[in-house]
Amino acid sequence: MEEIKIYTAGDSSLLIEFGKEISAEINVKITAFVHLLKVQHIEGVTDMIPAFTSLLINYDPRVVTYAALKKRLEKLLKLDVNEETSSSKIFEIPVCYGGEYGPDLNHIAKHAGLTAEEVIRIHSSKDYLIYMLGFLPGFSYLGGLDERIHTPRLANPRIKIPAGSVGIGGSQTGIYPLDSPGGWQLLGMTPVKTYDPQRKIPILFEAGDYIRFIPVSEEEYLKIKEQVENGTYECVTHPKEV
Repeated sequence: MEEIKIYTAGDSSLLIEFGKEISAEINVKITAFVHLLKVQHIEGVTDMIPAFTSLLINYDPRVVTYAALKKRLEKLLKLDVNEETSSSKIFEIPVCYGGEYGPDLNHIAKHAGLTAEEVIRIHSSKDYLIYMLGFLPGFSYLGGLDERIHTPRLANPRIKIPAGSVGIGGSQTGIYPLDSPGGWQLLGMTPVKTYDPQRKIPILFEAGDYIRFIPVSEEEYLKIKEQVENGTYECVTHPKEV
């Protein structure tokens, strides 16, 4: 494991670099450390932003100095922080695949030399680790997509991709939380709002959680959508076993 390093990142931020390569092992350490910091309630820390291999910490220099914060973090980094320290969840996300909900499903299947049904089975057969959130509020970068369905992004991005669209961009898969331009290949759509500014906690999940895609029929999709719109739908979650 590479040495963890701390760098300045402006006059009110610092960056903890856990390594250079994207891996589940590093992500687990970052996620567990974020949970540890939340428990610690370090005075002056205003925000924590995990990325693929690093953690950006914003702080109020009027409350805590860079030197004092760095010293405190260095002590915490020496603790045995691992997956057991975190409280990751698995979120079940219903997806209606193909047709108007996934206009690129057949292209993905053709590119992979598979049937559309095989692509759906492969895509929904595992739990995806959320490496980081970015690009849009709540846009999840998911790791672990099966190599058989890796698909290049569109040569000409769409001007508007509907919120809830589930796509593949190269070796990653993810959910568009808002209407947005984008170049990912769309294979389905979920009625679940992964980002809702009206909720107490707007973003449904955190980096370090997992997403499990559940194939549903159009009828089931419309039923869940109605429940989401009237506020009676509750996303199914499971604790991540360690």
